[in-house]
Amino acid sequence: MYGLKTDWPEEAPPSYFTLDDYAGQVPRWCPGCGDHAVLTAVQRLCRDEQLEPEKSVFVSGIGCSSRLPHYMKAYGFHGLHGRAFPVASGIRARRPDLNIFVSTGDGDCCAIGAGHWVHAIHNNMKMVVLLFDNNVYGLTKNQTSPTSRRGQKTNTHPRGAWLDPIDPIQTTLGITNVSFVAQTVDWNPPHLLATVKAAHHHPGLAFVRVVQRCPHFPTEAVERLRSDPTQLLLLDHPDGIEVDEAVKKAFKRREAHDPADLDAARVLAGRADGLPVGLLYRNESADRYDLYSVDGLATPRKEKIEALREELNRYRI
Repeated sequence: MYGLKTDWPEEAPPSYFTLDDYAGQVPRWCPGCGDHAVLTAVQRLCRDEQLEPEKSVFVSGIGCSSRLPHYMKAYGFHGLHGRAFPVASGIRARRPDLNIFVSTGDGDCCAIGAGHWVHAIHNNMKMVVLLFDNNVYGLTKNQTSPTSRRGQKTNTHPRGAWLDPIDPIQTTLGITNVSFVAQTVDWNPPHLLATVKAAHHHPGLAFVRVVQRCPHFPTEAVERLRSDPTQLLLLDHPDGIEVDEAVKKAFKRREAHDPADLDAARVLAGRADGLPVGLLYRNESADRYDLYSVDGLATPRKEKIEALREELNRYRI
């Protein structure tokens, strides 16, 4: 467990948590990495919502993004490559009282963890999923990832990637029982924070793709979005991501979109004339598997042991 503060008197916890109360180890991401912005947004969310560190848990797999649990002063689980989703789901099933966050990358989620990704969206257990997507494997030094663009040159494809990329937004919107899908960028902190807050308040699995920078292996797709604001399409709606008008002015293009319209969200996700930024879809009435998996939690320990013993006795010789 990473940096959990344990010296508070149990009977008199602090009345107000500051940003320092959520700061864990010193981040070791490269200077200029977009992961720093995501970490700051998460810490500000915890402060603004006054989430108790001992009631919050951060789960990750493997990759640059998966270092995030180390940098939060809360409970953390740095799991195996691609296995953040089943770990987080197990925690939610047994500890429904916790605030659960998953940090994952375009390789951790969309490659080795793709099967778990699909089922996690389908199960819709309450948690916030932050997909850090920079279109490349940065930690292992510039290999093609599932979201690398066709023609992108990497160490594994020096003449350019052969296939079109997987689109995490289109894929997630196509999974049965999806309930929250949003997209933001790391270089617009106010929009990033507002998106994470909306995800936290969603009663189900909130999937947020964060397009983010890699300072050592920058990709043409991300650099084009950063250098040309007309490449971003802000989704604007009263039921969408709430940001100030000053934040909206940073986007040169806006488009009205009702996040209750799944068909329209799928069309938007497939557009080639700009990256949609905002809330694409939300359905607060989608079924949640964690509302069923809590069945039996109140069973007395004695009854559980007796039931287990009775089951094991069936196999006695």
